[in-house]
Amino acid sequence: MKIATLVTNTDFSAFALARPMDDTAFANLINEVRPDWDVTAFWVCKGEFPADISKFDGVMITGSPSSVTENEPWMLRLETLIRQIIAQKTPLFGACFGHQIIAKALRAPIVRNPDGWAHGRIEMHRVAKTNWSGENETIYLYGSHIEQVGALPDGAQCIFEGAGCPIAGFAIGNHVFTVQHHPEMTHEFVTDLVEEYASYLGEDVTNKARLSLQAGSADRLVFANEIAAFFENGMR
Repeated sequence: MKIATLVTNTDFSAFALARPMDDTAFANLINEVRPDWDVTAFWVCKGEFPADISKFDGVMITGSPSSVTENEPWMLRLETLIRQIIAQKTPLFGACFGHQIIAKALRAPIVRNPDGWAHGRIEMHRVAKTNWSGENETIYLYGSHIEQVGALPDGAQCIFEGAGCPIAGFAIGNHVFTVQHHPEMTHEFVTDLVEEYASYLGEDVTNKARLSLQAGSADRLVFANEIAAFFENGMR
């Protein structure tokens, strides 16, 4: 399969540059479970868009520290592309910012998490099965967000929920799949991230994140297999 990764991550700090960027992180995630798939990145946050998205079997949209509510020109262009991808029913997966901008492109609201920052290792529960769902009813992923999808887009079904986040993931038919959290993040990366953000997010949020990481690792490969199964299902 040929998968396009639309990179939205605008963090080019020394911290970010010292670690695998999202082009590599998402390719690694997929290639760990489907090593023969071709994953090509486009830095849409820099204005680099695919010339013909229809040449790809599936599309992924990454996370970002930017807010989808900023309505930057590249974000608005991405929203137009999202609607095109959905109209042609090319399988589309979005994580965090990707989850939110897919919802926003379909006119769903983006709101602040009433519980504040979700940070570290985050528990979510499966509330509906899809054709590509795995067996796990509870899934842990790494994440860091304070904004989230406030209502489902028209025609969407909620498939995951979590504390303070009633729409932690949704699906539309067999061609849209989203999650609020970060399946591409490794334990090492998020451990470093928690310390990097400690002074910004404060003691309470940081200590809660540290404890969550001490409790165990995320279900990274479990979720990677669900993403791969989603793309395979969408091609049937």
